[in-house]
Amino acid sequence: MKIFDSITSNKVSGMLDTIRHEMKYTAHLTGISSLSVKTEQALTNVLREKFVPPSMRACAYDDSALPLSHGQTISQPFIVALMTELLAVDDAHTVLEVGTGCGYQSAVLSLLARQVYSLEIVAALAAESTERLHKLHFDNVQVKQGDGYRGWPEHAPYDGIIVTAAAPALPEPLIGQLKVGGKMVLPIGLPNLHQELFVLEKDEKGDIFTKNVLPVAFVPLTRETPSETLLPQS
Repeated sequence: MKIFDSITSNKVSGMLDTIRHEMKYTAHLTGISSLSVKTEQALTNVLREKFVPPSMRACAYDDSALPLSHGQTISQPFIVALMTELLAVDDAHTVLEVGTGCGYQSAVLSLLARQVYSLEIVAALAAESTERLHKLHFDNVQVKQGDGYRGWPEHAPYDGIIVTAAAPALPEPLIGQLKVGGKMVLPIGLPNLHQELFVLEKDEKGDIFTKNVLPVAFVPLTRETPSETLLPQS
């Protein structure tokens, strides 16, 4: 367990209290009234202030999305917690994340999974998050610049896939890269219109079952991409 100064500890505790309240408030929609101990520990041990721009650090633990560069955002802590809980990651799992952004969700997942592969379409964000995650010693995360819609087939199939940008429909390549028995958590919908968070599961026959969880608001999943570059970890 990492040890923080008292001010940071109080801010993290306040963030977790808010998340607990939101979990109870939305339980009739999500079916989840509380976080698992391991998810709470991951959220405690990943300091959100390390992943937001310096100008935003005073509000790093507020339960709200915050702007990043290139028109992207760091998700609301409650949404990060909920999506993590819905994905049901364990320490034997390999997870694919689509939309690295600043690397906050990647870091949370890294404390729960064996390996996290993360795709980010914006080259500058991919480079920045790679450097940040390495500097903070989240060493089981590998970031690649590329079109997340197409996934990362070299490491498939994945036990879990999490998408942190809204696609207009289920991305077929990602469904194909999901392991039998695996879960995908993603928002679906159009920007500035209705979006829903979905959980998708693949059964032993390869059949797909989806459940809508609750309304959300995410940046859109961008499709255009430059040539993909694998970013080094050091």
